[in-house]
Amino acid sequence: MLEPLARIGRDPATGGYVRDAWSEVDMELREWFAGEAARRGLDLREDRNGNLWAWWGDPAGRPGVVTGSHLDSVRQGGAYDGPLGVVSAFAAIDLLKNRGVTPGRPLGVVCFTDEEGARFGVPCMGSRLLTGAVQPDRARALTDDDGDTLADVMTRAGRKPYGIGRDDETLATVGTFVELHVEQGRGLVDQGRPVGVASTIWPHGRWRFDFRGRADHAGTTRLADRDDPMLPFARMVLAARASAERRGVVATVGKVRLSPGNANAVPGRVSAWLDARGADERDVRDLVAELAEGLDVQEESWTPVVCFDAELRDRLARVAGGDTPAPILPTGAGHDAGIMAAAGVPAGMLFVRNPTGVSHSPDEHAEQADCESGVVALADVLEDLCR
Repeated sequence: MLEPLARIGRDPATGGYVRDAWSEVDMELREWFAGEAARRGLDLREDRNGNLWAWWGDPAGRPGVVTGSHLDSVRQGGAYDGPLGVVSAFAAIDLLKNRGVTPGRPLGVVCFTDEEGARFGVPCMGSRLLTGAVQPDRARALTDDDGDTLADVMTRAGRKPYGIGRDDETLATVGTFVELHVEQGRGLVDQGRPVGVASTIWPHGRWRFDFRGRADHAGTTRLADRDDPMLPFARMVLAARASAERRGVVATVGKVRLSPGNANAVPGRVSAWLDARGADERDVRDLVAELAEGLDVQEESWTPVVCFDAELRDRLARVAGGDTPAPILPTGAGHDAGIMAAAGVPAGMLFVRNPTGVSHSPDEHAEQADCESGVVALADVLEDLCR
């Protein structure tokens, strides 16, 4: 099922994917999701924030068990991050039907919108809006690289941006949420297991650093006369790496924007985005505070540590592991399951082994046998939870 999906939004030059939220590609992905729901006779709904829900049974009378993930991607991302969870959810339903299982609770598949935050800078936008973790006014005003706001692009897509926000009616349908995801690391490789269970999500955030200087001619302006913002920017990048090593966390500058952006001119402004994560919140916060001293810095998102429900975590490990409980491991990657858990929804995660650990890259990969093991584990978990 990944194969037809893998043709949508793929860059033939790199093999990577560009699947921005509310783009034409996103609309095609939504049509794919709707088609898969229809083929299985599932009731398709779109909530006020653009998240898609496909239900086997009616959750109006009793909250259901929900699985799924997202279909958007980082720019030039891989084929598995997000889509594997959605595809596996549909495949798990197929497997349950083949087993002759009739769930005792409603069973849903969700596709959260804009999980990666590639277009508007705030990750897990669909689940943050759903749970009230981000304010609607702030979300509507976020802009993409072309200056279009989220409100603009939702309107063009035929949605109502002034209806977004916390959605208690939809939240009430979710009794338990289990997200399957390709592992973004090598924990399962080291343990020799195809499927694992998440224990925690590290605290993490994004910050924008703005460095202001003076645009000037690259050939006629003496070095001594320049006010070049690239120099403090470069110092910040090096300082971030050194501070991260001292504190045992990770820090990444993965996005930079120059103005005016001419090859033959000293830039007048540099905006750089720092991503920082670690097992200990204080270490992450201290790193940012150290870097931000005397600079113009804006926090764009912050997610505290998420500890998944211990009882559900252990239950998932027992059911998904077969004869031996599945390994339980933390992750430094953010997920919609973390946002749901932080909002009080019983939530857990299954990971499928990634043989190289590479993710957010066209080289991201999972073996077919491991993906199939993930589907079986997910079906077993759903059957157990839906009794």
